[in-house]
Amino acid sequence: MENKKKNILGIIGARSGSKGVPNKNIRLFNGKPLMGLIIEKAKKSKYINKIVLSTDSSEYADIGKSFGAEIPCLRPDHLAQDNSPEIEFVKHMLKYLDDKENYKPDIVVRMMSTIPFQTTEDIDNVIKILLSDDDADSAVVISEGRQHPQKALKIIQDENRNKKLVTYYSSSGREVTPIARQNYQKAYFRSNIIACKTSTIIQTNSLTGDFVKFHIIPQERAIDIDNEIDFKICENIINLIDS
Repeated sequence: MENKKKNILGIIGARSGSKGVPNKNIRLFNGKPLMGLIIEKAKKSKYINKIVLSTDSSEYADIGKSFGAEIPCLRPDHLAQDNSPEIEFVKHMLKYLDDKENYKPDIVVRMMSTIPFQTTEDIDNVIKILLSDDDADSAVVISEGRQHPQKALKIIQDENRNKKLVTYYSSSGREVTPIARQNYQKAYFRSNIIACKTSTIIQTNSLTGDFVKFHIIPQERAIDIDNEIDFKICENIINLIDS
């Protein structure tokens, strides 16, 4: 899939209703709003030729515009709730651009503001991977998990004793005994950048489809700000990451 004459859309999602860190998308990090950081990085991409911001907030829209993003429309409230599926705001923007601007991208790159150490190179790498493989539906940035999912525990109600206890998600309490992480196959988590073909969204109603390729980044560059502790961690290690 050659990138010649391809329309590659960068779309940044930034709703205003964050509860873990209020207004985190526009909170200042290293002197700039988080949202501005990812817009700046997307603008430096060798491949993206249109950048839009999907937000429900006029304030966010003005900030996004000041950093160079287009704001074709505001996101409807029903697509900006805590439980609103991400794909819905992407589909909403694609329909609006098609209806109002007759713009149909070949590739959509979905980005978020909450991983401050993501880079332009990460963005371009997933696009390049997708462009180089006609079979791929998408390509995502991933990083190795800090904790392996097989170590996850759950709290259950023991009906015989009428007491709560902890056990493995898929096994018995005896399996709660620690197991060396080296004995597990590596597990990875998505790190917020997804490049997918527009046809993938249309045909599978998902941002990834079935054939998903990947670009791996280090754990320390994949920290996702979800609460105040995450924010403080990022602020404390910024010099280490940038060095």
